[in-house]
Amino acid sequence: MRLVFAGTPEVAVPALDALVASRHDVVGVVTRPDAPAGRGRRLVASPVAQRAEELGLPVLKPDHPRDPEFQAALKALAPDCCPVVAYGALLPQSALDLVPHGWVNLHFSVLPSWRGAAPVQHALWAGDEVTGATTFRIVKELDAGPTFGVMTERIREDDTAGDLLARLAEGGAGLLVQTLDGIESGSLEAREQQAEGVSFAPKITVEDARVDWTEPAVAVDRRVRACTPGPGAWSTHDGERLKLGPVRPAPDQPRLAPGEVEVTKKALFVGTATDPVRLGRVKPFGKKEMDAADWARGARLESGFRLGDA
Repeated sequence: MRLVFAGTPEVAVPALDALVASRHDVVGVVTRPDAPAGRGRRLVASPVAQRAEELGLPVLKPDHPRDPEFQAALKALAPDCCPVVAYGALLPQSALDLVPHGWVNLHFSVLPSWRGAAPVQHALWAGDEVTGATTFRIVKELDAGPTFGVMTERIREDDTAGDLLARLAEGGAGLLVQTLDGIESGSLEAREQQAEGVSFAPKITVEDARVDWTEPAVAVDRRVRACTPGPGAWSTHDGERLKLGPVRPAPDQPRLAPGEVEVTKKALFVGTATDPVRLGRVKPFGKKEMDAADWARGARLESGFRLGDA
């Protein structure tokens, strides 16, 4: 089949590579417009755009997929199907209707669970033991289209959202190719999603990522891992933000009040509603990321201070 791939972030690149290596013909790529990045805020092409240019593929960067110029360019490419991975813009019906086999999305959950922008983060935060990826035909309703295929992946106890998403991106790339193979051969039919078990995964904000030390240690651990690497978990110290890397519950340590810190030679422990957690990497305001114990030594911090102050 002739394909036009739609995707934007790094997590979509494995799928693009897999499609280019498949028997299908990738004739173009759709991605979000260049965006400001870095301290200089200069415009930078998306990871998918950069990879597409390396592969010599035409790249379309519409401000919105409803734009007539974009739809004319897409029609000229004459795709049979448009595979999608984390494109980042809602597709209007006028764009959906341009493609004979539709737009087939690779979504990083086992639908109908965790429809929305942040399925991996919400699966971690909720304490799910298993997640996965699903291919489905895009319809107007959010992530509600009929499904083609599914893969599952066990969530490890130390997974961050970044770790888990990387594995799903690799496994999901193969699932997407298999799905398109089946659509082309006619051996694969889409099935309507179940009406029960629907859950939603809205984008996680910076404020969502603020650690609440009055929660149990297991909840603190899940929140931090779900928010790593983005938007990044954080607390406060002396009124300044302190970014937090993954923590580790420490049931063998004496109980501490929520937010209270115990400083030892090699570690920092913070109190929660249950057991303390051991801090890993931290990034104080205006400084580089470092080990929590190194931060405490450099700042001459002693046991008894608290995180989470206003």
